[in-house]
Amino acid sequence: MNDLCADIGYRSINHYGEQLCGDHIDIVDQGENSTVIVLADGLGSGVKASILSTLTSKIISTMMAEGLSLEDCVETIAATLPICSVRHVAYSTFTIIHLINNETAEIIQYDNPHVILLRGGKNFEYPKTELNIGGKKIYKSVIQLCEDDIFVAMSDGCPHAGIGLAYNFGWKREDIIDFVETVSVAGYTAKTLSTILIDECYKLYGGKPGDDATACIVRIRKREPMNMLFGPPSNRDDCDRMMSLFFSKEGKHIVCGGTTSSIVAKYLKKPLRTSLNYEQSDIPPIAEIEGVDLVTEGVITINRVLTYAKDYLADNEKYTQWSCKRDGASLICRLLFEEATDINFFVGRAVNPAHQNPDLPINFNIKMNLAAELSDCLKKMGKKVKLSYF
Repeated sequence: MNDLCADIGYRSINHYGEQLCGDHIDIVDQGENSTVIVLADGLGSGVKASILSTLTSKIISTMMAEGLSLEDCVETIAATLPICSVRHVAYSTFTIIHLINNETAEIIQYDNPHVILLRGGKNFEYPKTELNIGGKKIYKSVIQLCEDDIFVAMSDGCPHAGIGLAYNFGWKREDIIDFVETVSVAGYTAKTLSTILIDECYKLYGGKPGDDATACIVRIRKREPMNMLFGPPSNRDDCDRMMSLFFSKEGKHIVCGGTTSSIVAKYLKKPLRTSLNYEQSDIPPIAEIEGVDLVTEGVITINRVLTYAKDYLADNEKYTQWSCKRDGASLICRLLFEEATDINFFVGRAVNPAHQNPDLPINFNIKMNLAAELSDCLKKMGKKVKLSYF
């Protein structure tokens, strides 16, 4: 077993004037280190295309989850999808990336633009075997994974971008490769890379996409543990046990909350140095404790992190608000969203009276909800998350 993992992110834009996207992506985990990613592109755009692509991706991902072979899945889809009597093409095309134990990638491609693989930051031409399954021409590849490999799967809306506008014949494959090679050097996450690629497509379409366009990025990277302490324990006698467990974990350590920071400083026998420098007027300033990577305020800061996390999972429009700034929320976002792969939350159950809202019919602990919601968001980003309560 290696220490590699997959960072997966995708972004889509709809055909101009359509409410639904004709492309669909399904991601299914198979055990701890195996994943199936399906990108399906329905013929045309709008409701019909959306239904067909969703049907295709759901059939493939469901069959894969049940343990059927890729060939069985492809054969079922190839036999099930009808050919348009007018256009003589399949109603839905698809790309399947099957990551096995984070060691091997099996790629099955049917009529979508071929997957681009960057290795060492440069385009890598991988072998493809042509198969005929159910009368359809399918390409299969088996690739041994390396750290920093980047797979770029696209629907045909990406190479069609700019036809008749920026380019006579669309955004050529070699131009897309050059673009991805250039932006990948910065070390962006898969989600951010897919956002940058689709934003470029949108510009090439002149803000009025002539087709649905989807990009799915799979980035192979080493695991990076991260530990976050949020709130003091409900029983004061548990402080030392909580601190001991927290600091015994490998990886970076983030401490959130004023009382929590004081407990950590006392445990480490180090001074707590607070700052009065407000990077953002609505986010409390950070502090410093020797031996801790980041010290921030609690509820207000984590609530902002949660807002950014929900946006990151959606359209990633607030990326510029946290990607470069130095306030506590932005620093946590960069650590959790971009660096971390395995996150350990240590959440104290002590109730802070200032965090209870008397106007609510049920008096619940805001801190607990923030921790649970943020944990759910991080899991949806593909992170391994463990919550421990004290």
